[in-house]
Amino acid sequence: MVNIIISTDPRYKINREAIHLAALEVIEDHKVSGRVELGVNIVGDRKIHELNRKYRGIDAPTDILSFALEELAPANLRYIASHRGFVAAPDKTLRLGDIIISHPQAVEDAAADGISVDAEMINLVKHGTVHLLGIHHDEGS
Repeated sequence: MVNIIISTDPRYKINREAIHLAALEVIEDHKVSGRVELGVNIVGDRKIHELNRKYRGIDAPTDILSFALEELAPANLRYIASHRGFVAAPDKTLRLGDIIISHPQAVEDAAADGISVDAEMINLVKHGTVHLLGIHHDEGS
């Protein structure tokens, strides 16, 4: 079972179903099994700017940030009670972490790329989910 928790400010029009399916597709493509949970948060530029400055030392907004709850090894995505030395959650749920997306940046990126905002959101959610699974740019994500 995969639980995708989507949070957004009501002023941002998002396609919750498309976001859910995008994250689910990545999880299934990487054959992650068991109970899995991740969060997708749609925020404004001010919030993502603050997070980018605090956690990456970059004093500017960005389109996406991902915060994994633990570093996963891409070759070992199955949830095991002794996974990487961590004690398993009592409910045996692998909590991947959170993806933070700036809606205003997604709108700008979509316009620059000539695609819909929904398509850009899907791209960003897939990108962030791959990062939460422990796959990074230098590994061909």
